[in-house]
Amino acid sequence: METFNIHEAKTNLSRLVDKAAKGEPFVIAKAGKPMVKVMALEAPEPSRMRRRGFMAGQISVPSDFDQMGREAIETLFAGG
Repeated sequence: METFNIHEAKTNLSRLVDKAAKGEPFVIAKAGKPMVKVMALEAPEPSRMRRRGFMAGQISVPSDFDQMGREAIETLFAGG
């Protein structure tokens, strides 16, 4: 995420607003210290964003996963 100082943000406000509206948030800093994050109104709130890998290590897939229920499926397709 890009960071812009206040002077640069004021100078390029229109361009930066267009950028944020397209889904590219940015940060405005004062004296090098981040002050605000600018993002589109339609962007999902952080609490509603999907988190990938949040259950890593908590779930295991059996080694025979691709064979589970094979007999029942074969019986259904064979018509028996």
